[in-house]
Amino acid sequence: MTLQTAWLALLGLLLAGYFVLGGYDYGAQMLHPFLGRSREKEEEQERGGAPDRNAALDAIAPFFLGNEVWLVAFAGVMFGAFPHLEGTLLPAMYPLIVAILVGLVLGNAAVQLRRRARGASGRRVWDALIVFGGALPALCWGLVVGLLLHGVPRRADGSFRIGFGEVFTPFVLVCGVTTILLFAAHGAGFVALRSDPEVAGRARRLGVRLVAATGAAALLALLLTAFGEGASMTNRGVAAVIAAAIVAALGVAWWSFAGGHQVRAFVATCCATALPVLLVGAGHYPYLLISSAGHGLDIGHAVTDDATLKILSGFGVLVVPTILAYQAWSWWAFRGRTGRRHLSYF
Repeated sequence: MTLQTAWLALLGLLLAGYFVLGGYDYGAQMLHPFLGRSREKEEEQERGGAPDRNAALDAIAPFFLGNEVWLVAFAGVMFGAFPHLEGTLLPAMYPLIVAILVGLVLGNAAVQLRRRARGASGRRVWDALIVFGGALPALCWGLVVGLLLHGVPRRADGSFRIGFGEVFTPFVLVCGVTTILLFAAHGAGFVALRSDPEVAGRARRLGVRLVAATGAAALLALLLTAFGEGASMTNRGVAAVIAAAIVAALGVAWWSFAGGHQVRAFVATCCATALPVLLVGAGHYPYLLISSAGHGLDIGHAVTDDATLKILSGFGVLVVPTILAYQAWSWWAFRGRTGRRHLSYF
């Protein structure tokens, strides 16, 4: 494996890690109105004996904001190791990137401020912003994946252009909807792992329906591709294998949710959220950006020089294990269901 390919693999690993870890944050945010307090806590709240709590938000509380470190690391690798990709991709997708950041800021602020709201009407406003803050980044990331799979127009000077006409195509919109549903199912799986049995049961039932809806949307994307209106893949054989793996992961997730196998369901949704990143990277390799005509920006033109990569590798050897160690420690420190081994944050 060359140094360029190794850094590309690292870039994909960081984005996949962000999809997996940030994905259940967004999913829990979208589902928190449906996975709130258990019946006992609701009755206690009505008697004035308990603070306002939310099971879905409690589940992600110890990891909230910490999962965004993967996005920061992904951006750092792209800026340092693939400056030509950053210079081409970010201007082309500027509106979507801004929308993702807006969703992150609004969702994070709403989660933090919800407990300070006075009265049920105030909490409803923050609840709506929490849902919006989870759904908007999920939708936009799905649109980004759809655009990368479908290909975008390339100007004569070599730059890529993305307008409303490219975003509002059936395939790209279906990818956005698929990602919303997938992240929501992923969040349901995480809440089921972390909550009391009553809330976990509700999360599993929601997970069954959400995975089924995700599968239907993914099937529509495959049909559009089959009829020439979907993904334009460079390596069609590899892409077909990865697409089959995504379908298999969704099937295992549905079967596990229906059978009450919470750990297996969550592992399956983790795979389903990570594999689209592999589909983009391996399906287009050696291209990082591709146009619908089949020509694009390849790794040789996107990466920085070898001397810079060698310098960055020294930092990568230190930074990546640190991120992994931090993530492993946080999971271990806050293992178990909410209310048993740690206090509620929100």
